[in-house]
Amino acid sequence: MEKSRRPSMAETTKLTITNIPQDHLFSILLRLPIKSILCLGMTCKKLKSLAYSDSLWESICTREWGRSQIDALESSNHGHHTVPWMKLYQQVRYLDSAMCLRLIPKEEIVPKPRASHSLNLVSRVLVLFGGGCEGGRHLDDTWIAYTGDLLSIRTPLQWLRVSSGIPSGRFGHSSEVIGNCVVLFGGINDHGIRQNDTWIGRLVFDQTSLGFTFSWRLLEVGSTAPQPRGAHAGCSIDDQSMLIHGGIGHSGLRLGDTWVLRLSEDLCSGTWTKVETSHACPSSRSGHTLTHVGGARCILFGGRGPRYQVLHDVWLLDPIPGSWEWAKLYFEMGDIPHGFSLPRVGHSANLVIGRRLLIYGGEDSYRHRKDDAWILDISSVQARERDIGKMWRRLELKGDRPVCRSFHGACADGSGRFLYVCGGMVDGLVKPADSFCLRFDGECFMLDLLKHTSL
Repeated sequence: MEKSRRPSMAETTKLTITNIPQDHLFSILLRLPIKSILCLGMTCKKLKSLAYSDSLWESICTREWGRSQIDALESSNHGHHTVPWMKLYQQVRYLDSAMCLRLIPKEEIVPKPRASHSLNLVSRVLVLFGGGCEGGRHLDDTWIAYTGDLLSIRTPLQWLRVSSGIPSGRFGHSSEVIGNCVVLFGGINDHGIRQNDTWIGRLVFDQTSLGFTFSWRLLEVGSTAPQPRGAHAGCSIDDQSMLIHGGIGHSGLRLGDTWVLRLSEDLCSGTWTKVETSHACPSSRSGHTLTHVGGARCILFGGRGPRYQVLHDVWLLDPIPGSWEWAKLYFEMGDIPHGFSLPRVGHSANLVIGRRLLIYGGEDSYRHRKDDAWILDISSVQARERDIGKMWRRLELKGDRPVCRSFHGACADGSGRFLYVCGGMVDGLVKPADSFCLRFDGECFMLDLLKHTSL
């Protein structure tokens, strides 16, 4: 009897792959790195068809960017999506430019030029509060502006001043979005007094007027709270929690502590708890940024240190069972083009599309203000790597490019496609007799990271 021939390994593999149901193959590919997916797509027609399918790449974008960013991206385009998901993924991965659009106010009643204010986006509504203006005076006004029609019909930005339960005037405070609310903490008034009160502002759509209303109230937090401060950094980490770090305390002392605020389910009260870490942590600083990047993890960047030095270090705050842990992230300075300086204070850092940080503006140790933008690739951070190598890429700004500025307000929309920038300190002449001095700016801009993509 003739012996039966054993199939080769290649034949076995081919038979196995071709017999796997389509939905199972889909699930397998979705668990692989991008390079592996593209390599498998070169092995046979069946895998090529699946590896380059629009449905797979939509799922890949969802996997890497998060469902909320995808939903917000589709919502911003009214549910229409014409560009292939693979092309969109490639553009976001190799993002190198953004288009800037100056937002022209509809009427003459607009927020006063200012710096060290807060700017948040809640349900497509910009919320601006406080800040400092000429003469070193603080501001105590709140303004809102709807952004939903800016893209579809290019309408001017219409600001509306709010007068309900305004917190006292201040600058250098933190303000974070939690649901349809904004939680504000601390700040400094024009007498140099540091604050440690906590406020919550709620945005509500008025069915009668078919417009938005916004109101503030003091949040009950009990007897335990961070010491008074300003120029600290903060970010929300989920629907009921936010963090703050550092800042300037009494007598100009720079702080290095971290606190978490946990809100009640009805958002009527909250509890402050100091975050204790057992390992190395960032040095005391002010004018830095703290940005939520997924889970409960946050990225800290830059600021001014205890000896007034301007910093460029990057730290990850990572929750571990029963505690928190700071970890310094190391990167290659060779990524920074010659002639550009990375250390900065008074900059902005926002999570944008593709789960990357967009760092814009600020000033260096000589108070030279900046107009550059950088993409900080934190993809390795998601894998908990500490040495993340090449992570910086300069973003070219086109169109109505803003002038150099620091201590401005900035916030991104839910999709991460649009970044709004408002106000700040800029260089300029205030009086003809002055040769050079600071000027407070009141202009607003929108940066579109996908301007050249027909979504």
